[in-house]
Amino acid sequence: MYKVEREKLLKQIKKEILDLKKSPLYAERVKNKVYPVIGEGDHFAKIMFVGEAPGKNEAITGKPFCGTSGKILDELLSSVSIKREKVYITNIVKDRPSMNRDPSPDEIEIYGPFLDRQVEIIQPKVIATLGRFSMVYIMKKFGLDFDIQPISSAHGKSFEAETSYGKVKIIPLYHPAAAIYNQHLKETLIKDFKILKKYE
Repeated sequence: MYKVEREKLLKQIKKEILDLKKSPLYAERVKNKVYPVIGEGDHFAKIMFVGEAPGKNEAITGKPFCGTSGKILDELLSSVSIKREKVYITNIVKDRPSMNRDPSPDEIEIYGPFLDRQVEIIQPKVIATLGRFSMVYIMKKFGLDFDIQPISSAHGKSFEAETSYGKVKIIPLYHPAAAIYNQHLKETLIKDFKILKKYE
């Protein structure tokens, strides 16, 4: 798929999400004068990071992982010499749930198909999930239901799945936000990120 075609398809996703009035989060977005967070990065990225939902800073800017969690993500990428602009970063849910609560099953159901299309367009070799919600969603999507474990057991492991464009590695990771108040988890994340280096 050519660059122009990928850009066109990703712009179409953005347009649809901007006008996603059936989402219960749409009215909050309009009321708060914030933005959906579609995703950003290389449209030919080998590694795609999938978080759960935008936070406050992300909704204000329309950019994924630009707050405290984003600084930790940048540190983790730097620790394995991966440039942020060479990966693609997005979330399952594209609008911010109020008070940074967990996304609801209904919200995941509404926004999930947009993520599915992003995966098909970008065709990453690796999908690194950030947090348990994205881990469960991605593993179920690719038929790995029986491999789902608590994230405390699954983090840093690699699972292989088939896609329409070939094989993909799914690597569950803790969400960077989990490391904000827990230095031990940050050390775990640094260790787990090393597995990504060989896919860069």
